[in-house]
Amino acid sequence: MPPLTEGKTPGDFLLFEEHDHYCRAEVTIAAGANLEPGTVLGKITASGKFTTHETGVSDGSQTAVAVLVTAAAAESADAVAVALVRGPCRVRRGGLMFGASLDTVGERNAAVAALETVGIVAT
Repeated sequence: MPPLTEGKTPGDFLLFEEHDHYCRAEVTIAAGANLEPGTVLGKITASGKFTTHETGVSDGSQTAVAVLVTAAAAESADAVAVALVRGPCRVRRGGLMFGASLDTVGERNAAVAALETVGIVAT
């Protein structure tokens, strides 16, 4: 029998969220990548769509504002997914996935601090 592989789940990063999924919302993920739960997201100002949070861009996604809860298959077209968009909630920092441009501890600390402004606390 071949081995089964389970992808990331909210249990990998979500520690606490307010009752009745208050912290969650359906969001549109911009086409361009398949994203896994736990991905730190930024919001593109012009379109209102979410994408992987990256530094060095100026489209709005340079600010971390959400954490993806469900997988988003958005490689070839926009996809609807669920994300943590407000607090109070707490996530495990080790379970978060950061964009490729966040390659230093300082950049990741800045992303975590930006999440904290919307009530998403990473420990």
